[in-house]
Amino acid sequence: MRLRHSFRALAVGGLALLTGAGALPAAAAPGAAGRGDRPAADGLSAVIRYTEYGIPHIVADDYANLGFGNGWAQAADAVCTLADGFVTLRGERARYFGPDAAPDRSLSDAATNLSSDLYFRGVRDARTVEKLLDRPAPEGPSRQAKELMRGWAAGYNAWLRKNKITDPACRGKEWVRPVTATDVARRGYALIVLGGQGALADAITGARPPSPAAAAAGKSPLAATGKGPSGAADPAAAVRSYFAARHDQGMGSNAVAFSGATTANRRGLLLGNPHYPWHGGRRFWQSQQTIPGELNVAGASLLGSPAVQIGHNASVAWSHTVATGVPMNLYELKPVPGDPRSYLVDGRPERMTERKVTVAVRGKDGRLADVTRSQWWTRYGPVVVGVGAELPLPWTAGSAYALADPNAAQLRFVDSSLGLSKARDVKGVREALRRTQGLPWVNTIAADSGGHSLYTQSQVLPRVTDAVQRSCGTALGRQTYPASGLAVLDGSRGACALGKDRDALQPGIFGPSAMPTLVDAPYAENSNDSAWLANADRPLTGYPRIFGDVATERSLRTRGGLEDVAAMAKRGRLTVQDLERQQFAERAPTGDLAAADAAAACAKLPGGTAKGRDGRPVDVSGACGVLARWDRKLTNGSKGALLFDRFARALVREVPADRLWRVPFDARKPVTTPNTLNTAEPGFARALAAAVTDLRSAGIALDAPLGEHQFVVRNGKRIPVPGGTEVLGAWNKVESRWNGPGGGYPEVAMGTSYVQAVGFGGGSCPVTARTLLAYSQSDDASSAHFSDQTELFSKGRMISGRFCEKDILASPGLRVVRVHQR
Repeated sequence: MRLRHSFRALAVGGLALLTGAGALPAAAAPGAAGRGDRPAADGLSAVIRYTEYGIPHIVADDYANLGFGNGWAQAADAVCTLADGFVTLRGERARYFGPDAAPDRSLSDAATNLSSDLYFRGVRDARTVEKLLDRPAPEGPSRQAKELMRGWAAGYNAWLRKNKITDPACRGKEWVRPVTATDVARRGYALIVLGGQGALADAITGARPPSPAAAAAGKSPLAATGKGPSGAADPAAAVRSYFAARHDQGMGSNAVAFSGATTANRRGLLLGNPHYPWHGGRRFWQSQQTIPGELNVAGASLLGSPAVQIGHNASVAWSHTVATGVPMNLYELKPVPGDPRSYLVDGRPERMTERKVTVAVRGKDGRLADVTRSQWWTRYGPVVVGVGAELPLPWTAGSAYALADPNAAQLRFVDSSLGLSKARDVKGVREALRRTQGLPWVNTIAADSGGHSLYTQSQVLPRVTDAVQRSCGTALGRQTYPASGLAVLDGSRGACALGKDRDALQPGIFGPSAMPTLVDAPYAENSNDSAWLANADRPLTGYPRIFGDVATERSLRTRGGLEDVAAMAKRGRLTVQDLERQQFAERAPTGDLAAADAAAACAKLPGGTAKGRDGRPVDVSGACGVLARWDRKLTNGSKGALLFDRFARALVREVPADRLWRVPFDARKPVTTPNTLNTAEPGFARALAAAVTDLRSAGIALDAPLGEHQFVVRNGKRIPVPGGTEVLGAWNKVESRWNGPGGGYPEVAMGTSYVQAVGFGGGSCPVTARTLLAYSQSDDASSAHFSDQTELFSKGRMISGRFCEKDILASPGLRVVRVHQR
């Protein structure tokens, strides 16, 4: 039913506040939705009410108009970043920025602009997204999702048409262009396949058949290397290294839901703390989106998305964490002898499909030239020549590998986000995930006003059971699957195609009933380890390896998080303020485990020296007292945190994991083991020497306060940033890369992003929320909202959410804008 909401003008502080008569425009006819590359119809509009920190509260009559307001408001805050992303999706980075530069990796893991262009131009040429848009719901996107995307494109275009860009990053650039609804869908598709095809974009675009001579001889170019069938000496270690490297890039998150059994008012509580890049196209953007009587949700969207990904409504709140499920698998192919472009299935040859992709490349002389490359596709998916740099998969006369990515066959991410936004409780969250099945690589944690809690790993995952792996796994798969959950199946047998669960929306994936799920536990927490210990007292077991491992060592961030939230649940009578205190507790679990032992061992080193990796002695005597006095915190003023951070990073390089601790991991005590630093290991002294050398070479005092060297710069002002790195186990995670001798720490690049602490009841508004967007709402340096929330983050403070109408109207900085297409 089409909804109408009327507005009348009231004078509030000299501004025209729209709250009553005068209907918003009606949506275009439903049959026009989602039809691709034509401009949206005229007449769309929305009302945007801005409160403190530039947070827009968008009110519209229906989904197309809501998308319009969303696209307009996002363009106002981040037009250059959005436009850069659309260049990526058009496959035009090499045209404008040269072939060798690196994209920001927000939409794929392509290493160069040329590789990125070849991948995304291939998606466009194959009309992949258009075909998915044409599928009827529920297998394809719903009409509401299509309307949102159509409206978003129209809003973005209207902002471009009516406003002058001031940001020098894209001011006057010809690559800033209008977009279509299909472009918005393509951006969503790129996010969906980030764990599969997007992660292996280089391996897809770099696949080349072996030479005719090699094919005729039937020899592998690696035959003389003595390496395994993948070209890696130890494929299990290689694939573990690949997934560890992706984890170490900083993507992740924490989230915890508390049930009413632990809270002061018997209602649920939720704390969400996603860790995402602070720059580029994978930033979050905060808003409230309202269609009166239909939708009212507040939270954060990834830039370019028309829906809220993490947020709350009046009765339920949810967050996501990056999951351990592997959203892809490989098929090992047997090429036809003498014809590596064909492969055998049940003894019969099948010809690969060659897709020739052409992109324009700007040379060093500024001239454009076309570059054409072929991509090779099979019944399973594209041929790939590696899983990252760690696991090469050469295409030889004897074997080739194809990537199967079930998320490449779905476009339901917006529908899943909409379903969560409209859920009324935890039961509704589960129903939305069952109905839409569109989350590609995340867990969901939720709490509701009825006191219920939820953890579920409801991903779109290949339907690889342990039995399928045993029956169809190749020699390579028998190494990679136990190590990481990456299955490599026999592509020469038709029986190894993945089946379909009865409750699955598409073939080859697990249905919702197969997903690890925990309901109504006192707490449900995840910090990017597997589902096993969502609650340490209620372990989840019995799931296929592809979902993640069990009874194995947890990360120190997981261990610290479980210790903290279990103690909170035991203490009980929790409130939103307790969640905010947890967010900024700034505890360093690794320091609690190891700093005292390190300080004591340091003090016992003969002559106060330790030998570095080069064998030269390093005076480390000054470090002993600094480590001993460190408060084990990661506040801006913590002295010793920088030194321990460098020491911990060096320690994991210098000491093998199985010799790092004296007390080994015990699956019966997974939160407290391993423990007791093995200071007798020679690598301990080398790590200490490396840490001292690092800081001294950069001119940093061993006891320098953390905030002096962990910071961001906004308009020439240095803003200290609290929190710590993955190696420290910090809940409030932030990451910057060491610049080497003389360079020290660069700016914080990723980590804590959109934080929300949400509870229900307790006042005239049914929901109480404290929020923070750590890097601030706008990425335009001329904006008043370029650094305002970053200043709050530096001080460990959050914002009181304005969700209810009375709170929005009471905002002292209220600014109202009616935006329209004409």
